[in-house]
Amino acid sequence: MVKKIKQGPKVNINQPLIIAGPCSVENYDIMDKTVKFLKELGIEYIRGGAFKPRTSPYSFQGLGMEGIEILEDMKKKYGVKIVSEILDIRDLEEMIDSIDIIQVGSRNMYNYPLLKELGRIKKPILLKRGISATIDEWLNAAEYIALEGNTDIILCERGIRTFENYTRNTLDLNCVPVVKQRTNLAIIVDPSHGTGRRELVKPLSLAAIAAGADGLLIEVHPDPDNALSDGFQSLNFEEFKDTYNKVISTYHCVNTR
Repeated sequence: MVKKIKQGPKVNINQPLIIAGPCSVENYDIMDKTVKFLKELGIEYIRGGAFKPRTSPYSFQGLGMEGIEILEDMKKKYGVKIVSEILDIRDLEEMIDSIDIIQVGSRNMYNYPLLKELGRIKKPILLKRGISATIDEWLNAAEYIALEGNTDIILCERGIRTFENYTRNTLDLNCVPVVKQRTNLAIIVDPSHGTGRRELVKPLSLAAIAAGADGLLIEVHPDPDNALSDGFQSLNFEEFKDTYNKVISTYHCVNTR
């Protein structure tokens, strides 16, 4: 039986938690342009991968600590909060002061030594669902963090692997009300990885909010067609602005019933 975990980072009841930014930190100029746009739109949480776990060893793997330094500059310049993924316990010491929410990616949901170590720090953890994980397995991964003392956990549904291959993954919105019933944790949805298709990000964002999600994690890039990673599922600035406005409107409708 999965225990109920105390509520993690509190979500503003008047606003969904929106985390947005490029899949990876490619260079200073792209990050600066993106963060400037998002900050002007009212986005406070910026995503950007410095360490990128990729299926192919020949794909762009991120800038590593150079990427963390760029994220630090964005944080100081625009007053935003940074969300970035950790791949290895050995990187924690260098990342902990720079990153406001530490993301555990799908591949690392089963990395129990890493989860335990993250449970010993006082920093919010964004825990993505494993690509083939059941809801119970996902919630038990959260328990590994919580049992070490850190209950500041945000769950993130990012799609699971099924027989369907039209989309990159199958976005399981069933899990949103299930998580709400079984835990006190916040849950957000990643429609970018959940679909892998740019044209599906907006409708699935709205569906996630209608299902009761506390927020979204969306990939945004100034020039998605030339992005070094996941450009096919990233929104350009105008697409994101339109999606964001409709998400806010839907959120208010759902939460004022």
